[in-house]
Amino acid sequence: MGLTDSLAVGLLLVCAGGLCQGSFMAPAKWIRGWAWENYWLIFAFTAYLLCPWVLAFFTIPRLFDIYGGAPAGALGSVAIFGVGWGIGAVTFGLGVEAVGLALGFAVILGVATIAGAVIPLLVTPPAHFPFAQAVMTAAALLVMLGGVAVCSFAGSWKESEAKSRNYRRGLLICIASGLLSSCGNLGFAFGSAITERAQLLGVPAAIAPNALWTLLTLPLFLCNAGYAIRLLRKNGTAKLFGESTGRNLALAVLMGGLWMAGIAFYGSGARHLGELGTSLGWAILMSGTVLTASAFGVLTGEWKPAPPRAKRQLAWGVSLLLLAIAALGYANHFQ
Repeated sequence: MGLTDSLAVGLLLVCAGGLCQGSFMAPAKWIRGWAWENYWLIFAFTAYLLCPWVLAFFTIPRLFDIYGGAPAGALGSVAIFGVGWGIGAVTFGLGVEAVGLALGFAVILGVATIAGAVIPLLVTPPAHFPFAQAVMTAAALLVMLGGVAVCSFAGSWKESEAKSRNYRRGLLICIASGLLSSCGNLGFAFGSAITERAQLLGVPAAIAPNALWTLLTLPLFLCNAGYAIRLLRKNGTAKLFGESTGRNLALAVLMGGLWMAGIAFYGSGARHLGELGTSLGWAILMSGTVLTASAFGVLTGEWKPAPPRAKRQLAWGVSLLLLAIAALGYANHFQ
């Protein structure tokens, strides 16, 4: 496969990942009779525990040989960033439920993209960082912050409608979730030694990240399942599992399958994109996710009661986020 073909395949895979990641919360809109903790526990088990291990067992030979010879530093990084990602996933679900699908995804992913793109540059700065790249990166981050602010203002109609602190509280949760959610990409970047060891043992580059996701998502499962079980006990909502079980269970499992599919597509696509895969691929993944989530939020009627001004602000905010994400990706070409 030539360089151009590999790049095209990588772009298609990462875009497919954005489509899956942007739509994984949509099935929750049709869950009836369950509290958040009910369907989130099923989702967490499917997305963070079941799917990664099934995928790894079926695609990675000598899986435990890979883990046994992996550097301790890489394993430690994966564990730390996995915990951060896990807390980010918990607050992600709470934030989206508080402020809605379109606004929640826009704010969370805007912040996550900034952190996911900048932190690796600060921790392990490239040997050659041209002035033009630095300027474009800084400009993109400013536009990104503007997009987050515009999206936040766009959703302020929810605050007056609810006549409570839910909107402001939800917005703060979304910002915290964005910072923590970037740990997913940081774990993928700083745990690359595990992926490289898989390749040394004969695993194709396109599927080698499957050996990493099992370790990176395990803390996600523990954090999310633990929090969901705590709420089930506190709120007495465990009994709700007996209501609409089949339908709700299928929808929650679908959420988990979509989430893991997005992550798997991203991991494979990033490897096809070469040295810039982690940062460029992350930017493309985030842009596709924002676009898909916003479209689902509008199409499912979430923003139907919003005043026209709020809808225009949301459109401008999402446009700024997409512009900034694209600029961050393009800035890498100067490297």
